[in-house]
Amino acid sequence: MLWIALVDRTGSGLWAAVSVLYFTYVTGLSVAQVGTLAAVSGAIGIAGAPLGGRIADRLPLTRVLISLQILRALASLALLTTDNYALLLAFSAAGSFGDRAANVLTKLYATRVSGPDRVRYQAVTRTVANAGWALGGLTAAAALTIGTTTAYQWLLTGDALSFVAAALLTARCAEPPSPARTIATSKDPAPTARPTNPWRDRGYLAYVATETVLFLDDAVFKVGLPLWIAHSDQAPHGLAPLLMVLNNLMVVALQVPLARFGATTAAARSLLLPLSAAFALGGVAMALSATGGAFTATLFLTTSAVAFTVAEMLHATVSWELSVALAPGTAQGAYLGVHGLAQSVQRSIGPLAVTAAIATGPLGWTAFGATIAVTCVFQHHLVRDRLSRTALSVPPVTVSEH
Repeated sequence: MLWIALVDRTGSGLWAAVSVLYFTYVTGLSVAQVGTLAAVSGAIGIAGAPLGGRIADRLPLTRVLISLQILRALASLALLTTDNYALLLAFSAAGSFGDRAANVLTKLYATRVSGPDRVRYQAVTRTVANAGWALGGLTAAAALTIGTTTAYQWLLTGDALSFVAAALLTARCAEPPSPARTIATSKDPAPTARPTNPWRDRGYLAYVATETVLFLDDAVFKVGLPLWIAHSDQAPHGLAPLLMVLNNLMVVALQVPLARFGATTAAARSLLLPLSAAFALGGVAMALSATGGAFTATLFLTTSAVAFTVAEMLHATVSWELSVALAPGTAQGAYLGVHGLAQSVQRSIGPLAVTAAIATGPLGWTAFGATIAVTCVFQHHLVRDRLSRTALSVPPVTVSEH
């Protein structure tokens, strides 16, 4: 599965770096059409997380994953066959749906096979995925020096082939044991009744709502920092890509070491407090970057990038562990699918949130960081009672499907 993550993200890195350019220069779409295509396909992709998770509770996980990888491959290849806007929109939406569903199911697979080591597995997976993104991005950058239609088409083909390779690798993976298949004995205490429909579980839905806010660090690096630097009179404009590289290198180097601080559910919950401080520091540093000359701006922007990257890594550990710990084993896929909505929805509201902070100026960035920090503290209290009830329950015996 780690090889699958590397291959998948390398292919995605190829396409993510050139998708806007492909639709602009190869298919001839206008700026408004490209924006609409991205927004609509992203909105349709939101459904992939909950639907994929629910299906995985009913069908063999590896078969569903293979189907999704094939869907992503076909959607990517289909983009090469037309410049019709309606078809491009349909194919992009199919690919987005498959991408969001595959992300949730990959997490579900890791949860089922790694057991108590799931936090460390998550850290290693993120490290490998970031390495894949970097490799794909560098390859795309090299290809863009050619700048021909053929170069764009080969990058898109490479993305499609990465999904084919991921499907073939997934076919070699054993089906993991499913927590939905359990054996209860007469000596086991009756488990506390917990809802198996996440849409009726108000506590979990409230947790997912807070997660949407905590995922805003993604929008900071994709939209916030580049735009803030571009509109700054002091910050060097070449600083934006350097801070993106810094973010990537920090994740590759530090995600695994930091994961040990959230190796248990209780430890993961405790990390929400330093996570709150990291978000607050990131917002304040962004605000202070507007108070001086080029050196001051560079110093505080770098500090902010480091703080938001630390927040990204801590939240990745906390989110992985709590989203699983708060979900009943009999409906793990459905719950993780609903949790996947947090990141999907953030992709829509995140750019709006950071642009609002930019428009408001230093005070906006301070409020941005403070809002996420307060949400961390709220989530820390929100999950306390539920985790206490979970800790009192006796875990069931899981039966392998082989």
